[in-house]
Amino acid sequence: MLFISDGLNDSRDHLALDEALLLSAERGEGGEALRVWEFGRPVVVAGRSTRVKDEIDTDFCHGEGVEVLRRCTGGASVVGGPGCLMYSVVLSLSQQGALRKIDIAHRYVMSRILRAIQTQIPEVQLQGICDLTWNEQKFSGNSLRIGRDYLLYHGTILYSFDLQFLHRCLKFAPRQPEYRQGRSHLDFVTNIVIDPNLFVDEIKAVFEVAKTVDSSPYHSCMRQLRLDRYDDCKWHNRH
Repeated sequence: MLFISDGLNDSRDHLALDEALLLSAERGEGGEALRVWEFGRPVVVAGRSTRVKDEIDTDFCHGEGVEVLRRCTGGASVVGGPGCLMYSVVLSLSQQGALRKIDIAHRYVMSRILRAIQTQIPEVQLQGICDLTWNEQKFSGNSLRIGRDYLLYHGTILYSFDLQFLHRCLKFAPRQPEYRQGRSHLDFVTNIVIDPNLFVDEIKAVFEVAKTVDSSPYHSCMRQLRLDRYDDCKWHNRH
């Protein structure tokens, strides 16, 4: 597996690069890959099929100048920015066909993310379908997209984020895991105290990264995705 190093600053570039990693792998121009990154500024990212008005306080976001974008994977809306680590991993389905089953894919990836975090906080748990929690509060949400020969899996890890801001951006979740018990975002979500650099080392170890490369081989695909999708307001406002 390759670890992808990038110097991206634009939120749309980050979303496009995630999809470019998947599409390039599907075309035989890439393969299994991992990256860990952060949005350079606060942004709200809706899931592929999210009904924006149901999950996001768009009036607040627009008033604060916060972009509301849409990713290529499913799941609920998230708020990203400095203090929220993002990770993205592309895995081969031809090598591990069982990952075509969504529950197995979640278990496979999240067991490794859990192991990487538990080196710093042993008490962290996996709850719901794919949430990581600490003291019964969520700090990581995750989503995936299964392609023909590869899957893209990515998620968030809150470690130093403005939770009040997150609370203002998102409406009360329309879909909730049972363990949430109706709690508001402020009562349900938390930051964990970790060293981000150590986490990067650990996640590279659990996914057995062979070497680090820059993202330039994916830039052509990324630019095309910007034109076709991520620079198009119709994509971001499709639901």
